[in-house]
Amino acid sequence: MPQSDDDRLVDLAARLEHEDPRFARSLATGRPARPREYRRAGAWWVLVIGLGMLVAGIVVPDGLLIAAGLVTSGIGVQLIDPHRCPDENAARRPSPY
Repeated sequence: MPQSDDDRLVDLAARLEHEDPRFARSLATGRPARPREYRRAGAWWVLVIGLGMLVAGIVVPDGLLIAAGLVTSGIGVQLIDPHRCPDENAARRPSPY
């Protein structure tokens, strides 16, 4: 027996509530917030701290501080990337070249 549309909607709502409760609550109030995938405030802070470490390492000639700033900045840039989750099928698809 096929599942009714109401059951599918209830399952979808429950899954959304489980994955991102803040977004689900904001939808219920009528003022939707950004989904978790598009909230990147922490990533910007990591990038700013990394760049600050990099500049400080250049001003005070310290190779370890420069290296730490480069690594932290790289992590921040990676976190800002909107396509953080690699496509599962990308590894299986043949290359276009």
